[in-house]
Amino acid sequence: MGKVVPLRRRRRKSRVKGKEDVLTREEFESLDLERRVALIQELIPLGLMAAAEELQREVEELAGIRHGRKEGEGEAIYRFGSNAGSVLLGGQRLPIRVPRVRTEQGEVRLQSYELLHRGVAAADERLMDRVLYGVSCRPGAGAIGTSKSTVSKEFVAASSRVLTAFRERRLEEDFVALFVDGKYFAEDEMVIVLGVTMDGSKRVLGFVEAGTENARVLSSFFRSLLDRGLDVDKGVLVCIDGSKGVRSAALQVFKKRAVIQRCQWHKRENVVSYLPRDQQNWMRKRLQRAYERPTYAEAHKALKKVRSELETENQSALGSLDEGFEETLTLHRLGVFAKIGRSFKTTNCIESINSMAEDLCSKVKNWKNSKQKQRWLATALRDVEPRLRRVHGYKHLPLLRQALMKELNIRSAAEEDAA
Repeated sequence: MGKVVPLRRRRRKSRVKGKEDVLTREEFESLDLERRVALIQELIPLGLMAAAEELQREVEELAGIRHGRKEGEGEAIYRFGSNAGSVLLGGQRLPIRVPRVRTEQGEVRLQSYELLHRGVAAADERLMDRVLYGVSCRPGAGAIGTSKSTVSKEFVAASSRVLTAFRERRLEEDFVALFVDGKYFAEDEMVIVLGVTMDGSKRVLGFVEAGTENARVLSSFFRSLLDRGLDVDKGVLVCIDGSKGVRSAALQVFKKRAVIQRCQWHKRENVVSYLPRDQQNWMRKRLQRAYERPTYAEAHKALKKVRSELETENQSALGSLDEGFEETLTLHRLGVFAKIGRSFKTTNCIESINSMAEDLCSKVKNWKNSKQKQRWLATALRDVEPRLRRVHGYKHLPLLRQALMKELNIRSAAEEDAA
């Protein structure tokens, strides 16, 4: 029988890079100017010093000054050494000695340590920003090794909170227009709704995951927006790219409180796609000039002329132009195209948001499940939204509201009182 080689127990690899080295206030003040400035620029040593002071401050509040006379309730709480712990500073987890206090009944947890250990909302946002923008989350010297799985878990937790807040936030502002468009994540489509308030600000109202833009899914989604406070009683302009499912759902849920504006760019490109390549550029310019006419009568006449030419040239292109013809001229019919047409004649407002969100989400190369897609999209939209500019011509939005109320036969509060 061969000799049995004894197995050597492998020691668990330490996750701590370096040892605990926390300055005291006296040690910091005793350093020369250059060293103090170097520490200030590095910040992490000063953060550890401040964290240690915060822990000691709470200990003194609970147990009194060390070696001081204890009176009354102070005698019930006393110091009990310290334990190794860690705090979150600048997105890194760093080791620190945590003082302990207890009573006869057991350990007393330090609230300051709980916050320093798990981090606060600002720390979550810094982590999400790093992951979103592809900034390295590698820890510095002296930090506890933050593995990829740890960063992933923290990002999942933080982005899950963002998704929940995104789904539940109230929609109490006065919205005059909605943009609806879809964005694909692998095989699944996320239909996003962007709202425009009366002061021209843009707000992402929400999104829903669907295989296609079908009316049943979107009807349920639009109702959820109403449940969260979306008010369309004064009328709303719904800008779409031509999806029949979106149109049907909007008219069904918003009833007689919505007017559809079809995207002129999508209509133009759909029409020219039926033509031979050498005729496309010419027809594109013809349609563009027709849609740019300032009044309904002029635009309608120009488009009818184009239509008569297509009737003999290409019946398929003619059918494409006729489908939703009047809804591409909604702004003209309302009499506001010259004032706000630049922002509302196409779905560019929401497509630019989709593009910015895609830039952030493109860092993910392997979409694993539905929740991952929704977490990333919610986090990206939350990052994009504060950077959105007001729509061009926002000062004329009251004219749009008046035109919508007239189109939909909605009486104003003054008219209701008079009646």
